[in-house]
Amino acid sequence: MTTNPTSPPAPDTPRGPAGRREWTALGVLMLPLLLVSMDVSVLYFAVPALSADLEPSGTQLLWIFDIYAFVLAGLLMTMGSLGDRVGRRRLLLIGAAAFGAASLVAAYANSAETLIAARAVLGVGGATLMPSTMALTRTMFTDPGRRAKAIGIWSGVMAGGVALGSVLSGVLVEHFWWGSVFLVNLPAMALLLLLGPLLLPESRNPAPGRFDLLSVPLSMAAVLPVIYGLKEIPSEGWNVRYVLSVTVGLLFAALFVHRQRTAASPLVSPALFRGHGFTPALVLNLVAAFGMLGSVYFTTQYLQSVLGKSSLEAALWGLLPSVLVGVAAPVTTLLVRRGANRAHVVSGGFATAACGYALLALAGTDSLWLVLAGAGILAAGIVAVFAQMTDLALGATPVERAGSASSLLETGQEFGGALGMATLGSIGTALYHREIPATAPAPARETLGGALAVADQLPGPAAESLRTAARAAFTTGMQGAATAGAVVLLTAAVLTVGALRGVRVREPAHEQPAHEQPTCDQPARDQPSHDQPAATTPS
Repeated sequence: MTTNPTSPPAPDTPRGPAGRREWTALGVLMLPLLLVSMDVSVLYFAVPALSADLEPSGTQLLWIFDIYAFVLAGLLMTMGSLGDRVGRRRLLLIGAAAFGAASLVAAYANSAETLIAARAVLGVGGATLMPSTMALTRTMFTDPGRRAKAIGIWSGVMAGGVALGSVLSGVLVEHFWWGSVFLVNLPAMALLLLLGPLLLPESRNPAPGRFDLLSVPLSMAAVLPVIYGLKEIPSEGWNVRYVLSVTVGLLFAALFVHRQRTAASPLVSPALFRGHGFTPALVLNLVAAFGMLGSVYFTTQYLQSVLGKSSLEAALWGLLPSVLVGVAAPVTTLLVRRGANRAHVVSGGFATAACGYALLALAGTDSLWLVLAGAGILAAGIVAVFAQMTDLALGATPVERAGSASSLLETGQEFGGALGMATLGSIGTALYHREIPATAPAPARETLGGALAVADQLPGPAAESLRTAARAAFTTGMQGAATAGAVVLLTAAVLTVGALRGVRVREPAHEQPAHEQPTCDQPARDQPSHDQPAATTPS
């Protein structure tokens, strides 16, 4: 059945080209995105107060930190596909309600177990919010130029949220109790629940097929062991347990891929990878995340443990690089809109980030401004890549699969970030072990934090000697890791030109104007779904 182009648009779909309503709706979408990214780091400065109040064990404290990111990463693909089926706005609002409720429970948790459970539900909510915000952005902005600008804003907010979360945590804990770091989520989620139904369009795949339940545990079994192993390797080394965890995850990943290629209605459609530019965008996005998170592992420790800044001081200094992040995505988007070759712009982003790593490789034990400049230049280059690759991937994706495409991009970023921390962290750790004096106590030979803790127990001259040696060894490790990071990103800059040669954002053949996008209440065109036969049974 063909949609009559003169028929009035469905009441829950965007009307015509993006205007004030759509840009206002984008502002509303940035609220959950900002909070989800902030919750990755919002507990950084709440640990002492939280530990004194709840008295968690060491294992429980680790789970309080990690359970949020684990659950979020494990459910991204599931929730992206679910949003394509039940409606992205509906899933966004359900996620907002869950996120707000879990935030309230976390704020007033009276035991470590309660806080761990609340953080897990926050991860579920975050997994619904992140792909939904990106997919709705794709739905509202069908014009390539406006979509690129909107995605640039999305990328900047996502990158800035992590830095802002740690600062907000420090300020709130200094003036209130540790649970206040969760209460800031409530007004934003309430505003989203109030304005979302009024401003955000509903969109979904009109013929999604049956929901493949078997793919859900397979996807989680593929993602979680790999993320876990890669997160532990930088601090614990190449322990057989973590290598085995990564190996098991990769085996399940192979099973997951096989299931997607053979299932009648896959969770993630293989047709997405046939979109012009989608696969290189996915890979380059992963490499960019490798570069971003690989540097954070060192710069945060450098500010606190090498320069001796307090946690709040380090977080406030860490905000300075975000200034460059705020302009990187809009500037590169403008360049591409005015005719610059996207391959050259992305290659330039990688090269810029490599220059940031080069500055980090020159840092000594008292190089505050050099490290901040390096971190800022690196982050600006990476965010420029994020923005362009997200726009390329979503532009190559049909609207009905925007949720699945968004979740793949975000899952790739999780993998890339964990891989960057594992690889560069291991290089830095190996150099630290080589440089630290062999006569130092065993804890001091393991980590910089261990060395500083041992030094606090020693008399004056011996303590200062150990601190100096440990800080110099850590800085040498950071220099080596930064050199390796620069090589990886320069290689990516060179390969990008070939990978993106001739690639342009080509809207899918059955792309519809915003006011004609189908929902479950509006018949689709005669053309079947991107990878489903016309007779597919809707769920």
